[in-house]
Amino acid sequence: MTLATPVRIACVGAGWFSRLHRDAWARIVNADTVAAVDRDLQRAAATGLRAFDDFGDMMAEMRPDLVDIITPPPSHLDLIRRAVTGGAKAVICQKPFCASLDEAQEAARLSRESGVPVIVHENFRFQPWYRRIRAGIDEGLIGEVLQITFRLRPGDGQGPEAYLARQPYFQQMPRFLVHETAVHWIDTFRYLLGEPESVYADLHRLNPAIAGEDAGHILFSYPGGRRALFDGNRLLDHPAENTRCTMGEALVEGTRGTISLDGSGRVTLRPFGKSDQTLLLEAGDQTVFGGDCVYHLQKHVIDSLLHGTALENTAADYLPVLRQEAAIYQSAHLGRKVSTAD
Repeated sequence: MTLATPVRIACVGAGWFSRLHRDAWARIVNADTVAAVDRDLQRAAATGLRAFDDFGDMMAEMRPDLVDIITPPPSHLDLIRRAVTGGAKAVICQKPFCASLDEAQEAARLSRESGVPVIVHENFRFQPWYRRIRAGIDEGLIGEVLQITFRLRPGDGQGPEAYLARQPYFQQMPRFLVHETAVHWIDTFRYLLGEPESVYADLHRLNPAIAGEDAGHILFSYPGGRRALFDGNRLLDHPAENTRCTMGEALVEGTRGTISLDGSGRVTLRPFGKSDQTLLLEAGDQTVFGGDCVYHLQKHVIDSLLHGTALENTAADYLPVLRQEAAIYQSAHLGRKVSTAD
């Protein structure tokens, strides 16, 4: 599919994170944000765009090419259905994607049968450090990858005021660490290492002020004995000017060397058997979210719509992430390893 320029975009949802979407759209050539929709009309109007409090009215009047859904999961399937049947040529939908795996499968079916691409706004794989790590793996810099470890340490989860200033709904989520946060690394590990065969999870809650889990370990098992470990704790921090830049530290270890990611977005290579490190990527801009990954994902979608390049993380492509998430919670409940095929 290719569209005429500029691509007309409507943003649905005007909450805290939506400002990052609008800022990115404003910097993308051939993207024109024409409307904002929110149940709170004043909040939609505060964006400076043509404001609506009814999605159907917006679709009928503005006829956007692309609908960017930036709302909580329970609203996703209905909005996707109305966008697809209302004339949108493409849909982007924020994660967590839909309220259940069944709903996500229905969204994928709607996309397939209508021919309208639905792309999940899973942006961490678009962070420049993970793109550089993937390039390093593809270049054979560390040989065969045997182990990936990520230590999540944003340091924003302590005390009764945790998350209230930025995303207060975090406190009420019954499933938090995995459903809201670790899902980023479920997808990132897929991007770097492929699909796991099984998972084992030990999850728990440390802060009594919240409803869901906020710490835990998830072990992903791959063919040939390869492993990935997500070690998450939202109460603890790591040495970084902005602990939300990378949200932690990573090691990607192979038979010929190790690639390291620090809290500034700096990526280095240490050859096997050596102590010296080579710089692969300079530290990132600490003032932008996640290495400007929102911009990179949205530009990726616009490039695809205008030039026909392949899309990453379509609704159908993303279903394994949700299956793995379900397996992780099942593992934590049962206290044993669970196959991702079940």
